[in-house]
Amino acid sequence: MRNLINFIIDHYHWALFLLLEVIGLTLFFSRDGYQRTSLISSTNSVVGWIYEGKSKVTTFFNLAQANEELTSANVYLNLRVKQLQDELEKLQDAETPRKDSLNPLAGYKVIPAKVVNNSVHLKDNLLTIDKGTADGVDKDMGVVSGNGVVGIVYMAGTHYSIVIPVLNSHSNISCMIERRRYFGYLHWTGGASNMAYVDDVPRHAHFKLYERMVTSGYSTVFPEGIPVGKIIHVYNSPDGVSYRIQVHLYTDFSTLRDVMVIDNEKVGEQLELIRHATDTLALTNR
Repeated sequence: MRNLINFIIDHYHWALFLLLEVIGLTLFFSRDGYQRTSLISSTNSVVGWIYEGKSKVTTFFNLAQANEELTSANVYLNLRVKQLQDELEKLQDAETPRKDSLNPLAGYKVIPAKVVNNSVHLKDNLLTIDKGTADGVDKDMGVVSGNGVVGIVYMAGTHYSIVIPVLNSHSNISCMIERRRYFGYLHWTGGASNMAYVDDVPRHAHFKLYERMVTSGYSTVFPEGIPVGKIIHVYNSPDGVSYRIQVHLYTDFSTLRDVMVIDNEKVGEQLELIRHATDTLALTNR
């Protein structure tokens, strides 16, 4: 106690100074409205600056989610615009458009992604997207853009995936002439990145130039009705028993950026059923 008293005596001038400062500031701001207003205004400015900074930080961390939502919306809208344009061109046709062709992705879960690496000049082109198994992407899932078919996931890493696009000699996608339902297999033979061919279309098929090719839905990868391209030329197959159709692709692979991966939750069940049927037939034929 004696030490405390001695300390106060030795430093009483500092204590007196602080007391007088508090009294002076209290009197100053309680009587001068302008100064009080200035203090409050300054305080509000500091608080506002803090809140603004917090808002900017929150917005920055929400950009990734917003970007994914914009990617999905962009692809969906482009698909819808393309399909509606095609339907308008076919209004002169007496046949009523298929109801489900306006929304081929209905009932499917989709994963928006960005193309981060791509090529169009090789025989076996590959492209890389910025989504992997951590995002729900897996091998053999279909990939589409706002204009149509892109390809199939070949390999999925944790955060990135490799896609075999239509512009690859190993790509083989089942597609059909829309509404006429004659189908064949789409493949690319090199050359122009906007041209491909559909083989094995039966000779008895009736169709016209510039009709639309869409996915057939006969595989576990793509649903029926995803745009592929339009017919621009027809050839006879080498053996003369079918047609070979040249198709102008809707997807522009040279500028491809926004895509969506189609997650068909029923694929596993379908593949298991196919394996079971194959094994059963193999046992029966022994």
